[in-house]
Amino acid sequence: MIVVQEVSKRFGGIVAVDRCSFAIETGTITGLIGPNGAGKTTLFNIIAGFMTPTAGRILLDGRDITGLPPHRLFHQGLVRTFQIPHEFGRMTTLENLMVVPPGQDGENVLNAWFRPFRVAAGERAVRRRAEEVLAFLNLDHVRDELAGNLSGGQKKLLELGRTMMTEARMVLLDEPGAGVNRTLLAALADSIRRLNRERGYTFCIIEHDMDLIAALCDPVIVMAEGKVLTQGRFDQVRQNREVLEAYLGGLIMEAEGRA
Repeated sequence: MIVVQEVSKRFGGIVAVDRCSFAIETGTITGLIGPNGAGKTTLFNIIAGFMTPTAGRILLDGRDITGLPPHRLFHQGLVRTFQIPHEFGRMTTLENLMVVPPGQDGENVLNAWFRPFRVAAGERAVRRRAEEVLAFLNLDHVRDELAGNLSGGQKKLLELGRTMMTEARMVLLDEPGAGVNRTLLAALADSIRRLNRERGYTFCIIEHDMDLIAALCDPVIVMAEGKVLTQGRFDQVRQNREVLEAYLGGLIMEAEGRA
């Protein structure tokens, strides 16, 4: 679904992403891991249209989407979430979902004036869809709670729910497990699996929680210093010497020197 071809990103003299190439296959849950500063989030921002690469191309279903802005990618089914949720804090959980679908009849002033019954019917359909999403994510008990009052884990589930209110096909998840307690993390992981298996979502996940990566992701892509080190099944990459050195640095060499 996604092909990254020789993508680089420079900020002055700093190379954040250095000639990265890999593919995300349709129907997979792909993990993107690596130490802090590896370039993972910068690459996500490039794929999602928040940044333009210095060099290289991004393809979505074989079409060149390099440099397209996020709102155009949204309409092509590519969406991303953020490590820090971006909810509308003074709106309810239900309302946060209802504002997502594009092209609603009520957004047109003429419809609001001259076609109120059409607008009302559209709103009822969006509300039903939002309530179905809340039930899917087990958030229906907080449907009328202000989103700003939700826990960190509930906000992450809400972020996932907003992708479900779109025609998403490719979802980029940026550290969904960050700041989430183990109970809600298990619920989040289960929701991701179900969306993948039951609704055909393709995911790419940046995550530092290796237990979550091991439970969800196949394949796993490892980045370090802006480059792709290796990729494969999690049990393969975690035994790769380059991967261990990228995460642990000199600790491995020191240990070998003492041995």
